[in-house]
Amino acid sequence: MNLNDASSLAIVAIAALTALGLLVRPFRWPEAVWAVLAAVVLVVSGLIAWRGALAGVAKGLDVYLFLIGMMLISDIARKEGLFDWLAAIATGHAKGSPRRLFVLIYLVGVLVTVFMSNDATAVVLTPAVYAACKAAKVRDPFPYMLICAFIANAASFVLPISNPANLVIFSGGHMPALGTWFSMFALPSVVSIVVTFAALYLTQRRVIVQDSISTDVEPVALSHGAKIAGLGLIVTAIALLVASALDFDLGWPTFIAGFATLSLVSLFNRENPVGYMKEISWSVLPLVAGLFVVVEALGQTGMIQSLAATLNAYAASDPKATVMGAGIATGLVANIVNNLPAGLVAGSVVNTAHASPAISAAVLIGIDLGPNLSITGSLATILWINALRREGIDVGFWRFLKIGFVVMVPALLATLASVALVAV
Repeated sequence: MNLNDASSLAIVAIAALTALGLLVRPFRWPEAVWAVLAAVVLVVSGLIAWRGALAGVAKGLDVYLFLIGMMLISDIARKEGLFDWLAAIATGHAKGSPRRLFVLIYLVGVLVTVFMSNDATAVVLTPAVYAACKAAKVRDPFPYMLICAFIANAASFVLPISNPANLVIFSGGHMPALGTWFSMFALPSVVSIVVTFAALYLTQRRVIVQDSISTDVEPVALSHGAKIAGLGLIVTAIALLVASALDFDLGWPTFIAGFATLSLVSLFNRENPVGYMKEISWSVLPLVAGLFVVVEALGQTGMIQSLAATLNAYAASDPKATVMGAGIATGLVANIVNNLPAGLVAGSVVNTAHASPAISAAVLIGIDLGPNLSITGSLATILWINALRREGIDVGFWRFLKIGFVVMVPALLATLASVALVAV
C-alpha cells in the first residue's frame, strides 16, 4: 500500500460517492459536476497531489481529442442536413415496415460502431435515427433510439478501433496483431451482436408492431455543406483504420479531421465557425478528466496489485471459471463507476497479472458489453443520453435499467461462454 489505510479508505469512499452521483444525479446536476467535484476534493484534501491529478488528466488527452473531433463532425453533419438526407433514404428502404426500419437501423449501427467507434455511434447515429423517425412519422421513436445505445457497446470489440476502451485494456505494447484480434473476438462479436438484437427486439416488439411508418417522405436535397460533412466522416473512418493498423493513437487524427471539416464548411458557407461549436456537449470533457483523476488516486492505494494477485490465483485454479467471473465482474463494475475508469483499472490489472489471452478478452468484453445495463455504464451511453436530451427526450435511470437487464445479461453470459469454451 502506498497510502495509509485511512487515506485509502477515503479515496475508495470518494470514488464510490462519485459513482453514486453519476447514477442518481442529485439535484439533476450534470454528470460532469460530480466527477469534477470528486477530483477537487481529492486534491484539496491532500489525498492526491496536484501533480498527480494533472498526470491523471493528461492521461486522457487522446480521449479528449477523439471526442472533440467526433462531436464537431457530428454537429456539422446535423446542422447541414446530412442526417435528414440519410433519414429519407432509410425510410424509403423500410417501405412502410417498422420491423424493416428497426433491422436497418441496427445494421447501420453495427457498421458505424465497427469502423468509427461506439462513441461515434452515440454521437453521429443518434441524431440520424431521430431524423429518420421524424421523417417516417413514427409515433414512438424510443425503440429505434435504443438501438444506438445498445449496439454502440455490443459491437464495440469487432476491431481495436471500435471502442477507445480497447486501446486502454491492451495498452503498453500489449495490443494483439489484427489477425490475432480476429481469432480472439470474431465469434464473441457475432454472439454479442446477435443476442443483443434478439433481446432488444423482444423488449420493444409490442411497440414496433403497433407502429406505422409513412411511405410518403419528401426527398431531401444534399447540400454542399452536408457533402463536406459526409466526406469528413468517411475520411475520419479511414484515418482511424490506418491509425489503428499503424498502432497510433486515435485522438489526433479525429481531432484534425473534425477541425478540417469545420474549416471547410465554415469557409464554404461563409459563416463563423463558433456557431457550429456552441451546441456541442462540452461537459463531457471535464467529466472524463475528473474520472481520470479518481482512477489516478485509486492507483495509489495498492488496489491494482491486489486485484492482479487475486486474478492470478483464480486463473491458476480454474481458467474457464475465471474467464466467466472476470468478464461478469468487470461488466458490473463498469456500470457502477463507468467503463472508462473501469477500463483504466482493468487494463492495469490485466497487464500487471500478465493474464492469458482468454482472460484478457473476457475483461475487455465485460468493459465493452457490460455497460449496456445502465445509462451511466459507458461514455458512449452518456453521449447518447446527451444527444437525446438535445431532442427533448429524457430517459430515466430505472427505465433504462429494466431494459438493460433483459438485454445485457443474456448477451454478456453468451458472449463470455463463447470465450470460455476455448479457454485453456
